[in-house]
Amino acid sequence: VTGRELTQMDNPTFKSDTVLSDVHVHCPNKRHLMVRLNAVGQPVFLSYFKLLCNTEDLASEKHLREAATEGEHQYKGGDELCDKDRDHVKKERELTSEGVEALLDDDGDLEVVRRPRSASDLDAEDLLRDRVYPVILMKGKEDALEDEEQECTCRDVVKIEHTMATPLEDVGKQVWRAAFLLADYILFKRDTFRSCLVLELGGGTGITSVIMGTVAKRVYCTDVGEDLLAMCEQNVALNKHLMEPGRGEVKVKELDWLKDELCTDPEAPYSWSEEEIADLRDHCTVIMAADVFYDDDLTDALFRTLYRITHNLRNSCTVYLALEKRLNFTLRHMDVTCEAYSHFRNTLNDLENLQDGKMKYTAEPVKLDFCQFLVYERIEQL
Repeated sequence: VTGRELTQMDNPTFKSDTVLSDVHVHCPNKRHLMVRLNAVGQPVFLSYFKLLCNTEDLASEKHLREAATEGEHQYKGGDELCDKDRDHVKKERELTSEGVEALLDDDGDLEVVRRPRSASDLDAEDLLRDRVYPVILMKGKEDALEDEEQECTCRDVVKIEHTMATPLEDVGKQVWRAAFLLADYILFKRDTFRSCLVLELGGGTGITSVIMGTVAKRVYCTDVGEDLLAMCEQNVALNKHLMEPGRGEVKVKELDWLKDELCTDPEAPYSWSEEEIADLRDHCTVIMAADVFYDDDLTDALFRTLYRITHNLRNSCTVYLALEKRLNFTLRHMDVTCEAYSHFRNTLNDLENLQDGKMKYTAEPVKLDFCQFLVYERIEQL
């Protein structure tokens, strides 16, 4: 072995070309239908996410108070299927509620909790999760979805087109757990967001903006990349049935955190009109972002964008940030770390400590003891 080869081996680099969200792996009773290939040849799936409470029921504050008193892991359901979904959520949370410490063995190594394959693995038959079967369609889209449409009621199902696995630069085309968490909070605090004008940064598939659109007056769902924005716009169209007539407008727009100005070129798709920019400036009181903190450079760019946008708003604004604290083993630390999360917290602290004569920023955590309205694993790292 030459000295040069030793030097090269001192700094080994590991690269993964594919990133996979585990949301769909843990969704019981879900069939993910492949409906098309997108512009870059990635398979696009259509998934149905059932609300554990009907959106019409959610309009009742009395219903919410009753749901909240059911206990930390108890959820209200409108029918037999809702009850079944609720039971799955409760069981899955019991399986994953041990926290970070449970992921490490006696030697400090990371243990991956495997999905149970048989009832005997858990010593209890009723804890077995339903298997998930992706279905590749051979017929036309309308014919293939006919049976699924009959199973879904209009007011309690969110339909989302998404990909299953992508390169890192396309992770916005997948659905992530923090988007469900933020959607839960929106549904639980719907009176807080009623009739607001909302801006979402890094909207991805648009699921959080769609949920916000059931409450807010208008939502600007933003991201970057024509293919991703086209998927997002399709998802907004798929969920028009959730919006109240004359309310709940969701507009899909481009907003690149690496650029200082909004795109106003009328020839460019998803550009902003002068009227829309003025609308955002004069009426926006809520900004939200879910699971966008995975790259330090993009985190820095997002906070610069937040600073620039909030400085231009006429009204004070509340920013809701949802994320998952992801554990990774790094050779640099020889330990399990959360580097992306640590960088996010440090940058958030810098924003709070910013000496600005015009603006003052304060940050506070939100307790995760509010009701769960979508079927996913609300793990401790959210």
